[in-house]
Amino acid sequence: MNEAMKNLLTRRSVRKYKPEQITDEELRAVLEAGTYAPTARGTQSPLIVAVQNAEDIALMSRLNAAVWGRADFDPFFGAPTVVVVFAEGGNPNGVQDASLVMGNLLNAAHALGLGSCWINRAREVFEMPEGKALLEKWGVEGDWVGVGNCILGYADGPEPKPAPRRPDYYRIIK
Repeated sequence: MNEAMKNLLTRRSVRKYKPEQITDEELRAVLEAGTYAPTARGTQSPLIVAVQNAEDIALMSRLNAAVWGRADFDPFFGAPTVVVVFAEGGNPNGVQDASLVMGNLLNAAHALGLGSCWINRAREVFEMPEGKALLEKWGVEGDWVGVGNCILGYADGPEPKPAPRRPDYYRIIK
């Protein structure tokens, strides 16, 4: 099996991280992979924001947990890097484009030996006044819709095992 297929079949969501920050080289490689995701008509419409500032991550975690209704929980599982992917507001293909970016980020992280996980509720967080204030702080202007948070870090523990695939997951119609 070639390496790309092996990575696609072995990537798992990691939900426990070491506090050590990933290297700048690793982060840039993951982000670059995100920029090569396919987008409708080649518009490269999504916006990718990598956050390593502990205060901003703590605020995003608190807001995310509040949306989820779990104030006592860290939905980022202690990951030292959170990459937020935004769709261009009003773009009919924006969510799909941003979702493909998220997939590339997750797969690139695994290929580099990093743990990753897609964390939802980015839309709700960045619709809140506190989320909008973060965008302003980061210099993000315009109409952007949060699609997903890709948490990144070094896994703290063994790689999760895959669940068995259900037999009717796909069908081939000839």
